[in-house]
Amino acid sequence: MGGLREMVAPFVVPGPTGVAIRGSLKGLTGQDERVLRLVGGLLGSLASRDLKARCAAGLDHDSDQWARRKQGLTEDSSSRWAGSITRASHDQWALARRGQLAHIQGLEVGIGMIARRLSLPVGSRGSMGAPGGYRSRQEWFAKSRRMHLLEDRLEREGADREAGRVRVVRGGKKLLRNRHNLQAAQLTETQWRERWEAERWFLQADGESGKACGNETIRVAPDGEVSIRLPAPLAGLANAPHGRYVLACRVGFHHRGEQWADRIAANRAVAYRIHYDVGRGRWYLTASWQIPPVRTVPLEAAWSGGLIGVDTNADHLAAWRLDVHGNPVGEPRRFDYDLSGSAPHRDAQVRHALIRLLHWAQRHGVAIAIEDLDFQAEKTREKHGRRKRFRKLISGMPVSRLRSRLVSMAAELGITVVAVDPAYTSRWGAQHWQQPLTTKTRKTTRHDAAAVAIGRRALGCPVRRRTTPPPQHRSDAVGHRSVQAASGVLGREETRPRIPGPRIRSVGAGYGAKAGDQCAHNRSGHTAEHGFWHQDSLPLSL
Repeated sequence: MGGLREMVAPFVVPGPTGVAIRGSLKGLTGQDERVLRLVGGLLGSLASRDLKARCAAGLDHDSDQWARRKQGLTEDSSSRWAGSITRASHDQWALARRGQLAHIQGLEVGIGMIARRLSLPVGSRGSMGAPGGYRSRQEWFAKSRRMHLLEDRLEREGADREAGRVRVVRGGKKLLRNRHNLQAAQLTETQWRERWEAERWFLQADGESGKACGNETIRVAPDGEVSIRLPAPLAGLANAPHGRYVLACRVGFHHRGEQWADRIAANRAVAYRIHYDVGRGRWYLTASWQIPPVRTVPLEAAWSGGLIGVDTNADHLAAWRLDVHGNPVGEPRRFDYDLSGSAPHRDAQVRHALIRLLHWAQRHGVAIAIEDLDFQAEKTREKHGRRKRFRKLISGMPVSRLRSRLVSMAAELGITVVAVDPAYTSRWGAQHWQQPLTTKTRKTTRHDAAAVAIGRRALGCPVRRRTTPPPQHRSDAVGHRSVQAASGVLGREETRPRIPGPRIRSVGAGYGAKAGDQCAHNRSGHTAEHGFWHQDSLPLSL
C-alpha cells in the first residue's frame, strides 16, 4: 500500500448558522420604483466611495479609520445606512483577500506541477495518478515558457498580498468585461447599462435587536407593509412621518413565514435587502437572520440506523443504503439533474435532486454520507493537460453549492450528514463491490459501487469486503473471517453451529422402516455371515 496518502477520519458536518428567505414586491407604483432607484443609486455611489477608501487603507486599517469612514457617510445618508455600507465594504474586502489567497495557492500548485513534468524525460509515462513527462519537445518548450509566466504572476500577487492590495469591482468583473464584448454577451449597450446600474445599487440594511420589527432602516410590518428610512438628501420624497417612505405593495414569505413572523413580533434582528432582477423586470426583498448552530450528534449516534452513501457525479447522485454493519440493503437509487442552461435552472435541478434524496433518507430514518470534495487543485490545465473534456467535467460539478444546500436542507429535516475523505472511493468501490453486487436482474455501475465505499468509510468499516476463507477452511473449521456482521445477528452470515451426527440427510444404519431386515442391504438376498453386521454410513463425498 505504498504511495497512498493518509485518510482523514469521517466527521459530522455542522449545520447552518443563518437563514435567508425571499419575497416578491408586486404591485409597485411608478413613484415607488422611482424612489427605489434614487435611493439605490445614491447609496450605491456612497458604497463605491467607501469601498475605494477601504481598499486604499489595506492592512493599515483600524477601528479609528472605520469610525471616520462611517462619520463621513452619515452626513450624506444616515447613521444606520452608513453602518451598513461600511460593514459591507469590509466584508467585500475580506472576501477579495480570501480569493487572492486561493489564487496564489492555485499558482503554486500549477508551477509545482509544471516543474515536476519538466524534470521528467520527454514522453515518459505517469504513475499513481501523477502525469508523466510532456509528449514532445515543442510542448516541453511551451510549458517552460508558461512556468515563467506563472512565476511572474505569483510574484506580483504575492507582492499585492503583502501590501494588502486587492482588486474589487462593484457589479462584478464578468459584467464589466461584457461591456467590451456586447455581441458575444448578446446584449445591447442599453441593456448592459441597465444591468450595470442595478448591480451597483445599494439597498440593504442590517438588523437591530430591540428596534421595531427588528430593523429601523428597512422595516417590514407583520401585515407585509414595507417602509424605508430615506437618506438625508432624499428626505423630501417621504410620504410618512420621520422621513420614511411606505411602498404601496405588500410582501409575504411563503417559506419560513412563521419563523419570520415570530422574530419581528419579538423585535429580534432581521436584515433586509431589496434588489431588482433586470431579466424578469421584478423587485424582490430578501430577509435574513442568524440562527443558533445546530448541535451535531456524535458520530456513533449517526451509525445507529445505518446510513446512505452518496456519490456525487456531473449529472446525477448515486446512492445506496447500508445497514449498521456496512452491508448494502435494497436496490441502489439514482437522482438525476441537468446542469445545462441558466443559473436558476441549474439551481432548481440541484434542489429537486436533493429533495428526493432527503425524503428517501427520512423515510428510512438514516443519516447521509457524502464526500468532502474539493476540485480546486484537480482541475488545473497543468495536471490534466489536453484532457479538456475531463477538466470541463469536474469544473461543472457543483460540489460546493450541492454540499451547502444539502447541509442546510438536511438540518431542517433533522437528518445527519457525515463527510468522508474522497480518496480512492471510486477505484476501490469498483474493485471490491461492483462485480459482487451485479446480478442477472441488476447491473451495478461504478458509481453505485463508489456509493457503497463511501457509506462503509463513514461507518468506520474498511472498503474491502471480507476475505474469502481458503479451501481447507470453507467448512467453517475455524469460522468465517468476516468484518461485516457480528455473530448472533439474524439474517447475516455467521459460523454454523455444530450438529452432532453425520452431516448428510440420509438415514443412518440401524434406523428407519427396514432397520431389522439387514437382508435388504445384501445383494444376494441371504443373511450375512455375522449376525452383528451393519452397513457403514454413506461417504460424505456423495
